[in-house]
Amino acid sequence: MISRLLLTGAAGNLGRHLRSSLRPYVQHIRLSDISAMAPAEAGEELEVCDLANKQAVDRLAQGCQAIVHLGGLANEHSFEAIVEANIKGVLHVYEGARRHGVERVVFASSNHVVGFHRQDEFLATDCSRRPDTYYGLSKSFGEDVAQFYWDRYGIQSASLRIGSAFPEPKDRRMLHTWMSYRDLTELIRCCLFAPQLAHTIVYGMSDNRDPWWTNARAAHLGFIPQDSSEPFRAEREQQSPLPPDDPARIYQGGAFVKLGPFN
Repeated sequence: MISRLLLTGAAGNLGRHLRSSLRPYVQHIRLSDISAMAPAEAGEELEVCDLANKQAVDRLAQGCQAIVHLGGLANEHSFEAIVEANIKGVLHVYEGARRHGVERVVFASSNHVVGFHRQDEFLATDCSRRPDTYYGLSKSFGEDVAQFYWDRYGIQSASLRIGSAFPEPKDRRMLHTWMSYRDLTELIRCCLFAPQLAHTIVYGMSDNRDPWWTNARAAHLGFIPQDSSEPFRAEREQQSPLPPDDPARIYQGGAFVKLGPFN
């Protein structure tokens, strides 16, 4: 078991689920968010923290063996907002990890790091990055931070290019990108306990019939997804398809490629 795990973004949709689903693997879990969280239960510590505050994030990392970093803005926003929450935030998390001897970090990256690849491409984890938004840019930056802190300081990391983590896929695109909450928990467990992690990039997806990505280069994690978008296919394919020339149908980032600009 992990003696103490820091989970940032604990008030978000994924954070609220992982708060309970990761508990069997940790003795103590430190939960952090800028928003209010449900009251602490046994073995939990709550810390309200702005990720842009370097000193506050440094205190979060103290005494932790591992970090699961979900915190920050989870959708597209102005660059000014993204800088504070996502770019400063991820750097502060890794600096805290370095200063306090944290052994490994699981970083919630995003499929939007590669969102301007076409939907007819099949991508490995070492493909060129083509971010589709300021949000995607921030996640690409986070992957570089993870690589740097491994190369320079030996902090092991996994960058999870999460597809669409929801209770069920919402539309046709998510038939390709969906990840169940159960599979997300299992992927994070694999990242926390894999004998050797270095800096591993892995796509966060369930065992979907027509994926756009392959995790062949992340096989050492031992991650085997249990769920699939297939049970939802018939219902989702009743939705009208987007026009062939719609960028959201052409590019893997979907509607994200059309967001902004922000003036």
